[in-house]
Amino acid sequence: MTTTSEPTELSEPALSVRQVLTLERVLAGEPEVVAGAGQLDRPVRWVHVAEAPDVGVMLTGGEMVLTTGVLLAGDEDKQAEYIRSLHRAEASAVVLGLGRAFPAPPEVMRRAAERCGLPMVVLHRPFPFAELTEEVQCRLVRRKFAAVSLSESVRTALTALITSGAPLQSLLDEVASHSACPVVVTNLAHRVLATAGERSAVDDVLRDWERIARQAGGSEGDGWIRAELGGRGERWGQIMLCGHRGDTATGRLLADRAAEALVLHRMLGGNSAHTWEEQSAQSLLTDLVSGVVPARQLLPRARAAGLPVNRRTFVPLVVRDVEADQLDRVLRMVGLSGLVAELADGAVAVLLSLARDQDALVLTANFAARVHSEAARTVVAAADPRTAWDDVPTGLREAQHVADAADSSAALDLPAVVRLRDVHLRGLIRLLRDDPHVQSFAERELDGLLCATDEEMLSVLRTYLATGRNKSRTAQLHHVSRPALYRRLEAIQTRLGVDLDDFEQAASVHIALLAHDAQQS
Repeated sequence: MTTTSEPTELSEPALSVRQVLTLERVLAGEPEVVAGAGQLDRPVRWVHVAEAPDVGVMLTGGEMVLTTGVLLAGDEDKQAEYIRSLHRAEASAVVLGLGRAFPAPPEVMRRAAERCGLPMVVLHRPFPFAELTEEVQCRLVRRKFAAVSLSESVRTALTALITSGAPLQSLLDEVASHSACPVVVTNLAHRVLATAGERSAVDDVLRDWERIARQAGGSEGDGWIRAELGGRGERWGQIMLCGHRGDTATGRLLADRAAEALVLHRMLGGNSAHTWEEQSAQSLLTDLVSGVVPARQLLPRARAAGLPVNRRTFVPLVVRDVEADQLDRVLRMVGLSGLVAELADGAVAVLLSLARDQDALVLTANFAARVHSEAARTVVAAADPRTAWDDVPTGLREAQHVADAADSSAALDLPAVVRLRDVHLRGLIRLLRDDPHVQSFAERELDGLLCATDEEMLSVLRTYLATGRNKSRTAQLHHVSRPALYRRLEAIQTRLGVDLDDFEQAASVHIALLAHDAQQS
């Protein structure tokens, strides 16, 4: 595993022994693997032609050694030592051209190679070693150049995004475009903070994330490549390429470059792993509230983010006039599982996840009481508990409507936890504000004032109706004399064509005004 706190050199691009054996020029020599067949995925860093019995001293590791064995013929001790020296030098494979020295594969060399786990290949037809050397070296040089080019391309693209102030998601999208596989960022507890890549492929990864997370500390394989996130001796997460189909060296290079960029993004932007957790929760809850993505499709993301979802009771909440980090701290203090995230309108959504045998109403009340102790002038709005995940989006939207209605009504004597029944008519209007019939009703009832440019008229009407048609209180709040108020009320009634002393007409105008205000907000 590569650690970004200690930058590594560019991974050496290589062909595997298996890949070399499939080259057209090699196939012309009729290759046969006679030993070490289980090690054919070893990387070939270079090709070396050598006949000397002590060839191992000339190697540095990763070479495929080509030989005719002319200096080994007739001496079984030298043949065995030749193989052992290659093994000690960590050669990738040995290729023996059959001919005058060895018309058939030498059994001593084959047994020694099998014991050492060194791939041994014999060529049954005469083969110019120079052609193989040229072919492999050219391919390695091209791969090296391509790797350097890719490294610089990725680094340049990611650096440009960072300097332009791009968010984390943009960086991950860039990495996913180069790796052509899902990209996942986690914290040290293996909770998913961010993802990128084709949505269906990402969902497939997250659907099995519990198993993947349990194996997250294991060795890389099958294209699962990890790089640690951290610096100055501190680790705080990891980035993972999930199912990278290119060669391992290229995948590791991409993971390293991505990790370097994420660490730099954190340093320059003042971000932290905790902030990324907030962004992850915000993205999930925003998608749940919007309803654009079906709740069922968001279930793997919620599970991967660490939210318990199996056989749970969910309590959707929306809190106003308090910071998200305060609510997150309260959540930890009361020992409840849940997600906290800011919504677009400045409110904070909280989704509690409780065990089925827990009392949802009591625990919600306890949470709200602790919130009020942190911030006295706040509104904690809640929907009724949900036992089905598919009902969570509706619950969050209901809590949001309740919070909107409660927040805009200073006249309401609100309980610690505000629900739809507590906001009465105002809550109903908030829920129906987008209905075309309600919109049409509001415009029709208030037409005489909506066409006017004097906002003061609407303000006076709003206060008059909110105070229960108390003229003295309305005059006081608007700092006008009672005769002046009477003249304004008469003008309002004339424009609307109503009698505000008539209860039914006044109620109709009040409902229309509530609907108008709800639509404007």
